[in-house]
Amino acid sequence: MAVRLLDDPATADLSAKVATAWRDFTAALAAALGKLPRGARLDLILDPAASGTGDAVYDVSIGVDENGDLEADAVSNAALPVGYRLDRAAVASLIALGWSPPGVVAGSGDRFGLRAPASEAARIAALVGRTMRDVYGTPHPAFLTYTAQKVDEIPPLATARPLNRDEVVISAEKWEPDPHTSLTERVKAVVAHMQKTTPESLNVDSDGDIGIRAGSAMVFVRIHRNPPLVDVYSPILTEVIPNERLYERLSQLTRRMPIGRLYYTEGTVWASVPVFGRDFQPSHLILAIQVMTTLADELDDRLQGDFGGRRFFGENDKPSQIPQERTGMYL
Repeated sequence: MAVRLLDDPATADLSAKVATAWRDFTAALAAALGKLPRGARLDLILDPAASGTGDAVYDVSIGVDENGDLEADAVSNAALPVGYRLDRAAVASLIALGWSPPGVVAGSGDRFGLRAPASEAARIAALVGRTMRDVYGTPHPAFLTYTAQKVDEIPPLATARPLNRDEVVISAEKWEPDPHTSLTERVKAVVAHMQKTTPESLNVDSDGDIGIRAGSAMVFVRIHRNPPLVDVYSPILTEVIPNERLYERLSQLTRRMPIGRLYYTEGTVWASVPVFGRDFQPSHLILAIQVMTTLADELDDRLQGDFGGRRFFGENDKPSQIPQERTGMYL
C-alpha cells in the first residue's frame, strides 16, 4: 500500500502527490459519468491482490437508468468477510457522505444505494472518490481497477486501471501460492501475480534477486533460507558522501515509516522492509513491495536533491560534491 511519512516537512509533498492523484481521478470520473449512455455502468474495485485484502472486495458500481439519472450502490457488510467488515464509524461516514442504508433505495438490495440527476455527476464522482479513499481505505487511485458495461470504449480514469470482466473475476478471488512449494517458489509466484506475468518471466539477477523497477528507483526481492526471510530492499542513492544532516534525516524518516528502515553504508542509502519466511503470508509480501516501490521512487528524488548522489535510473545524476562533515558518534 502507499506509504505516508507523517509530520516530516521534508517529505510533506508525498501527501500532496496523493491528494493530486485523487483530484485527477475524481475529475476523470465526473467526466466519464457525464458521458455514460442510458443502461451503461461503471464498476470500481479496490484490487484485492495489490491491497492485500484477500477475499474482501470493496467496490462501488455507478450506472445510468432509463430516465438518464445516476444510480450507484456500494458494498456493505453483507458481502464482506469477518475481519474486513465496516465498523460503526465507517457506516456512519457512508451515511454522512450521502449513501442510503442497504435496502432503502429501490434495487440496491443488501448494498448502500443512492440516486441523483445526471447534472450532479461531479458531486457523485467526489462522493465515490471519498468512499473508496476514506471509508474503504484505498491508499491511491492506482490501487483501483474498473470495468464498463454497455459502453463501446472504457473511459480513462486517471491512474485507475481498466480491466475486462474475466480479469475482474480473477482478481476478486482469494489467491494463494501453492503452500507445498519452497519459499523461493512461493515468493516468485506472489511477485509474478502482482506483475501479472509468470515466474519464469521475472527479472532475476545472478544473485537470485528479483528486480522490480519503480520509476527512477529499483526494488529487489531477496530470499534468505537460513533463517527463512524475504528482504524487500532498494539502493535509494549511491555515491553519497555522508554527513550528520544525512544521518539525522534517515533517522527521522525511519521513525515515521510504518514498516522497514532507512540506513547508510559504504556510499549508499538503503531502504529495507523484511518479511518473515516462516509461516509465510503472501499479503505481508504484497504490502512490503507496495510500500517499497512507493517509498523508493519518491525518496530517491527528494534525497538526491538534498544530498546529491546517483539514483538507480538517474543516468544524468552527478555524484555528491558536498564536503564530508565530522560525523561524531554516528559512525
